[in-house]
Amino acid sequence: MKLGAIHHVAIAVPRIEDALPFFRETLGLAGGEIREIPDQRVRVIFIGDGGQRIELVQPLDAESGVGRFVAERGRPTLHHICYVVDDLNGTLARLARDGVELIDRAPRRGAEGDVAFLHPRASGGVLVELIDRASLRAPIP
Repeated sequence: MKLGAIHHVAIAVPRIEDALPFFRETLGLAGGEIREIPDQRVRVIFIGDGGQRIELVQPLDAESGVGRFVAERGRPTLHHICYVVDDLNGTLARLARDGVELIDRAPRRGAEGDVAFLHPRASGGVLVELIDRASLRAPIP
């Protein structure tokens, strides 16, 4: 498997509006619009540009995966790293064949394209997201 560039690094936050001032005002990073992804039970916003993109992820409820993650830590913290891949379906099939533990065996729609997650146990504790290059939406300024 050959990974492409890092698409973004995600930070899980209790509330996007509370985290944004630091990134916008202190670090000077521009952000797009806040979007809700109901099937993943999160709200997200991408900030930064193509070379340095950060996704802030807010849980919509305490029982979601991100909700439990935020509750356990009690503060904003690194959630996952996302890499661009060509042929996400093929990549997932190869990883499964190689015995890599997957959260998603098939792509699902994410905020900016089709995505799938590898289980943190597969990578020593880091949640890895893969995004399909062909499905990418235009970058958010």
